[in-house]
Amino acid sequence: MRFIVNGASMEAQVDLRTSLLDLLRDHLGLTGSKKGCNQGACGACTVLVDGTRINSCLALAVQYQNREIVTVEGLAEGAALHPLQAAFVEHDGFQCGYCTPGQLCSAIGMADEIARGVPSIVTADLSAETIPLDHDELRERMSGNLCRCGAYNGIVAAIAETFAKEPA
Repeated sequence: MRFIVNGASMEAQVDLRTSLLDLLRDHLGLTGSKKGCNQGACGACTVLVDGTRINSCLALAVQYQNREIVTVEGLAEGAALHPLQAAFVEHDGFQCGYCTPGQLCSAIGMADEIARGVPSIVTADLSAETIPLDHDELRERMSGNLCRCGAYNGIVAAIAETFAKEPA
């Protein structure tokens, strides 16, 4: 099977039942995405596929052949961190760091959803041209990513600084 991961074409022979997460970690050596619950409940395995965030533990690798997959390893531009990665460092958006790759990928996917006008359950005005990334909107959209250490204040501050027009 052929995959496009972080801009590079990669091939792997895997069982058709192999999850995308297991492909990335065990077959392609990209261990940034973490296996937390392996049930899609914690978000530690979140990656971007064609710009959309998904839980890679619930996805079969075979479904994502020839699609653009971005993991946490693909966020930085060479030695320069992605602005969200830099904000996580500045705001102490991590403690143990286990959830951080999923948090980063999920937040980037979330920002794209907002830019495309995709509402959430708490979006107040469905007819508005833009959706403000306020406190409630940010927390609702990131609710699928859990942090066992409780570093949520730093995580929210980093995301708000990077993507919000006004403080969350």
